[in-house]
Amino acid sequence: MYLPKQFAEPRIEELHRIVRENSLGMLVTNTAGGLEANHLPFLLDGDAAGAGTLTAHVARANSVWKDVRDGDEVLVVFRGVNGYISPSWYPGKKETHRRVPTWNYEVVHAHGAIHIRDDEKFIRGVVARLTRQHEADQAEPWKMGDAPPDYITEELKHIVGIEVRLSRLEGKRKLNQHHQPQDREGAIRGLEARGNQGLAQAMKDTTPKASS
Repeated sequence: MYLPKQFAEPRIEELHRIVRENSLGMLVTNTAGGLEANHLPFLLDGDAAGAGTLTAHVARANSVWKDVRDGDEVLVVFRGVNGYISPSWYPGKKETHRRVPTWNYEVVHAHGAIHIRDDEKFIRGVVARLTRQHEADQAEPWKMGDAPPDYITEELKHIVGIEVRLSRLEGKRKLNQHHQPQDREGAIRGLEARGNQGLAQAMKDTTPKASS
């Protein structure tokens, strides 16, 4: 990934936050047939002591779990808040017209070794944890126990577990850090006016603090 110094995000806690808040990752594998990409909701286990581990599951009919060898290097891409930035939002544009459009975004590249986990206990645990995570904000959260046990057991036979033991995380937050304060503020106001509150807040969070 092209990573200018001003856009690099080295803080492990921020990288973990982006992954956890944007759990649909793009798993990129290098197979005999070429590069393949699969889009999967992942769970992240990790803390500040290391990159962590990603877990997910795929349909048994999806050949990805057979197309890789245990321990193969893979890449999982997580995309956070993002959006178009119009040069018309920059006050500096009115002064010199030397401004151009851009796209601001947060992204994490997770590098690691893939391991296939084709055992019922592991798969059941992954499904249970994914369910708890994504049902947490529902008025009446669904849980696996709501369905007949034989139905769940049969459904679990149709999926395979995946574990990616991470070796490193690479993060980028391209948020107009290299622009003048007035232009950054103008871009934030433009995003807020168009309802992109998440990207606007990320830009506020990376605004350099004035020295006292």
